[in-house]
Amino acid sequence: MATSEIATLGGGCFWCLEAVYDQMEGVLSVESGYMGGHVANPDYRAVCTGRTGHVEVVQITFDPAVASFHDILEVFFAIHDPTSMDRQGNDSGPQYRSVIFFHDDAQHATAEQMIAGLEHEGAFGRPIVTELRAASAFYPAEDYHQEYFVNNPEQPYCAFVVSPKVKKFRQKFAARLRR
Repeated sequence: MATSEIATLGGGCFWCLEAVYDQMEGVLSVESGYMGGHVANPDYRAVCTGRTGHVEVVQITFDPAVASFHDILEVFFAIHDPTSMDRQGNDSGPQYRSVIFFHDDAQHATAEQMIAGLEHEGAFGRPIVTELRAASAFYPAEDYHQEYFVNNPEQPYCAFVVSPKVKKFRQKFAARLRR
């Protein structure tokens, strides 16, 4: 049995996702980066043009004995808007799209089942547009993007966008907070 697994998720700015998953029990590490594009070794400036095809993602290493992939996805769907095409709030462009990059058939099946269940429940009142794509090359983001919220909590974007998502996670998933 594997002692760790990897999940790669895009749901808007990677600073938001990283800040939340850093606090989740069972998450061993979170790294911000880029996936899904057609340019090797992209940098932030190139990805922000929307022309590289990359998505801002977090690559989460987690202990499946503590937090399952299903648990990871429950948090994912609670902290971003999976019905918004190529945007999250004021962040607009294909690099901010909602996407689950699955690493194996089991992750693919879990993601499909979760999306179907949420759609059946009418959980969001609008169709879910989250893409399911096979994981491809992961390119770590520049060092200054790693642990951005922890290192810049007073920065306006962090205070007004990231912090409310972290607060929502802490309230809704209090039982899953890292001890």
